[in-house]
Amino acid sequence: MGVEDKHADAHIVSEAVVEKRLDYDAESQSIGAGPQEGKLQRHLKNRHIAMISIGGVIGTGLFLGTASSLAAGGPIGLLLGYIVVGTVCYSVMISLGEMVAYLPLPGGHIRLAERFVDPAFSFTMGWNYWYNWTIILPAELSAAAVLINFWNKSVNNAAWISMCLVVVVTINMFGAGVYGEAEFIFASVKVITITGLIILGIVLDLGGGPNHDRIGFRYWKNPGPFVQFDGISGSKGQFLGWFSVLTQSAFSFIGTEIVAIAAGEAKNPRRNLPKAIKRVYIRILLFYIGGVIIIGLLVPSNHPDLNLKTSDAAKSPFVIAIKTAGIKGLPSVINAALLTSAWSAASSDLYTSSRALYGLALAGNAPKIFTKVTRNGLPIVSLLFCAAFSALAYMGISSGAGRVFNWFVNMTSIAGLMTWFGISVTYIRFYKGFKVQGFDRSTLPYAHSLQPYAAWYAMFMCLLICFFSGWSVFLKDKWETDTFVTNYIPLALFPILYIGSKLYTRVPMVKPEDMDFVSGLKEIEADCYDEPPPRNWVERFWSWLM
Repeated sequence: MGVEDKHADAHIVSEAVVEKRLDYDAESQSIGAGPQEGKLQRHLKNRHIAMISIGGVIGTGLFLGTASSLAAGGPIGLLLGYIVVGTVCYSVMISLGEMVAYLPLPGGHIRLAERFVDPAFSFTMGWNYWYNWTIILPAELSAAAVLINFWNKSVNNAAWISMCLVVVVTINMFGAGVYGEAEFIFASVKVITITGLIILGIVLDLGGGPNHDRIGFRYWKNPGPFVQFDGISGSKGQFLGWFSVLTQSAFSFIGTEIVAIAAGEAKNPRRNLPKAIKRVYIRILLFYIGGVIIIGLLVPSNHPDLNLKTSDAAKSPFVIAIKTAGIKGLPSVINAALLTSAWSAASSDLYTSSRALYGLALAGNAPKIFTKVTRNGLPIVSLLFCAAFSALAYMGISSGAGRVFNWFVNMTSIAGLMTWFGISVTYIRFYKGFKVQGFDRSTLPYAHSLQPYAAWYAMFMCLLICFFSGWSVFLKDKWETDTFVTNYIPLALFPILYIGSKLYTRVPMVKPEDMDFVSGLKEIEADCYDEPPPRNWVERFWSWLM
């Protein structure tokens, strides 16, 4: 029997398995599932997916978190840190893109890990990802409080946190369609804001501000391109200053993979998801690399307002630059735009964490109650459960919103990097299984020529950054318990979850020749269709941008 005959037989068997599984699922929903289980609905359009992917790479990490990075690494250390993490982010996204464009399942990479690695890895990925997005929600709420402190420091931060939380929960309670529309508006504001800030930064740097001070590369010379970490002299101190930037810059990029979670509610996923992923590198270069270059030009690394540990001094580097240039009124406008960014990011956090928990419950890794869905496809129990953890943001009332924001940045960065590590491992397995079973990668809806090398690179870099993330506490007389805990607890949690689940399930790793590349394809293909071509240059430009 030839290879083609074998694959034909394999497809026939797989399709039979799919039909049996569909019959079983239909029977179980009608007999044993009751009202507890439901199904997400595809409400997210092309423009929603596009703006969600853009919103994933623009947030408070860029607008606010860069303050700590500039103070720690200097303008060149900041730029190099973002370049390195940007390459890791891109490698993860093209790995994720191949898998999720082919199999846009509810739960995204969590469900894919079960197919191509093993159930224990899916369990670990799912709970790590849920933890990541549950923790980042109070981080964004703390960031919102920090930004509002720019105008008013007399009102207790609890009021600002509560106000932002009500907006975020309300948006998500109306379902994926309303969330998509809100994110489209929020992300549009963010794109306009960062683009305007980059253009304004260039003008200010060249002396076009009210004070007509031509800055040029002044701050690259004094106080210098790098910061000597904690007074350590020479290249060693400069290297350590740059390395300290990596964790915070990872926080800025974490969230790009939200497209995978949104895949289960995306219309025409085979066409719209690749479109969103293909443009990620442009957004990384334009918004992040361009943004940090401008920040390094306009704000000296020794500026006192870059200190986020005291909430009364915490401000965005962009706001600091505009205020220093003497442009009256504009800092408040920019700060308001940055506040909408925090709202947008928090809304995405709640959306993602609730869908991650829903995916966990579907896979049997969380209680079935979390699969309960309303008539319009809203996982109501998962949403309310995840929203409850936003109360952690109120820790900022006593400790200071800026300091708490830094705690959550550390925890989120490490958990997010471990998610990227898991995505890379899943893709490496996916790539091997696809090759062993004789499938042609050129037939995938999205494929990249850098694979599988990009996935190996991302896997290595994620582990490297995580392992050395809290190295500063081991220096002499520099021990900080909060820094150690927030950096290494998330890292230790990943192997603990995996080993514990492995011992409980005792299910071996899926062999490449046994991987399932067929189940669910019929339903996915039924949701895909050819979109009409652009009718004019405006629609062609919009199609390219999206």
